Amino acid sequence: MEVHRQLGHGFLEAVYQEALAIELAGREIHFQREASLPIFYKGVRLQCGYRADFICFDEIVVELKAVSELTGVDEAQTINELKAIRLNRALLINFGPPSLQYKRLVFNLRESAKSADEIKNINLMGV
Repeated sequence: MEVHRQLGHGFLEAVYQEALAIELAGREIHFQREASLPIFYKGVRLQCGYRADFICFDEIVVELKAVSELTGVDEAQTINELKAIRLNRALLINFGPPSLQYKRLVFNLRESAKSADEIKNINLMGV
C-alpha cells in the first residue's frame, strides 16, 4: 500500500517492482526477486518456465501487475506459478487503477480442507 501511496498509478510494472523491493528490504521481509519457476512435464524440466516477481518468506508468491483491471488470466497465471513452485499461497497486486487492487489466492484448497477434516476427526475421537 505504501508503494501505491507514494507513486500512485500509471507507472510500468517494473517501477512498482523496484519500489516494492526497496519497501520489503526496509521492512526486513525476506524475499527473492524475479525467482525462476521451472516447469516439468513427465519428470522432464521444460526449457520454458515462469518467473515470479517475488517470493516472500520462501512460501508466498507475490505477483505484480500495472493494468487497468485484473482478469481471470492474471489469476490463472498466478495459480500456475503456485503449481510450478509447489506453494499454496499468493498475493496478486495491481498498481494500475487509481485504487490499489489485490487478491489473495490459494492453490490446492482441497488439501487444506482435508487437513482440517483430519484435525476435526482427531478432536472428536478425543471426546
